[in-house]
Amino acid sequence: EPEALEILKAKKGGKFIVLKADDTFVPPDMEFRMCGGLGFMQKRNDKICDAKCLEKVVTKLTDLPEQAKLDMITGMIAIKYTQSNSVGYSKDGMMIGVGAGQQSRVDCVKLAGRKVSTWHLRFHPKVAGLKFKEGVKRQDRVNARVRYIEGDMDKAEYEQWVTNFDEAPEPLTEEEKKAFLAGLDGVTIASDAFFPFRDSIDHASKLGVKYVTQPGGSVADQEVIGACDAYGMTMAFTDLRLFHH
Repeated sequence: EPEALEILKAKKGGKFIVLKADDTFVPPDMEFRMCGGLGFMQKRNDKICDAKCLEKVVTKLTDLPEQAKLDMITGMIAIKYTQSNSVGYSKDGMMIGVGAGQQSRVDCVKLAGRKVSTWHLRFHPKVAGLKFKEGVKRQDRVNARVRYIEGDMDKAEYEQWVTNFDEAPEPLTEEEKKAFLAGLDGVTIASDAFFPFRDSIDHASKLGVKYVTQPGGSVADQEVIGACDAYGMTMAFTDLRLFHH
């Protein structure tokens, strides 16, 4: 819209790149990639991720509230357009952690999980109550909060970090972080391909995951289903791989 364009044009001294899309453009059915002189061709992924993809529930628990369905669809759409292997956590209609481009699926789960932890811990009273000096820029505040949550600063970094405040904040302890994260619940995890082992489910259980969506099709499907049942999760098989390379 014209109003949005004017706002974006003013960003970064007018150097913000703004691209205008043609809403009448229909991309071709086939996509091409070149690699080392070889050409690859495949059909464009034009599958629409919607509630029909969630009809195959394979766990003992089968109830999928409307909000959970929305979160599962949100997760599928996000990972459809991220580099494989990819896994995403969603909650309340938004993505709260994405792990992409990893060779191991459980590494995707852990990478995205760290982002989920940081997202949730931003609401911890100690984090929300950080008292910054007047004039500290917004992005500097964001960065300072993240490093406060992570807490692994060496002396040189800490001395610079603490200059953002009038007085040094009390540390956020591991026990406090663990207790606060225990209150995270109702999270969804979506995967662009099947979970080959239960280790991804084991890790996701530490981050409040109650709903899982994935294509299925692994020789270890029953093991993964069993893990979901053990943690009281509801899982839907979509029979749809969303690989993006």
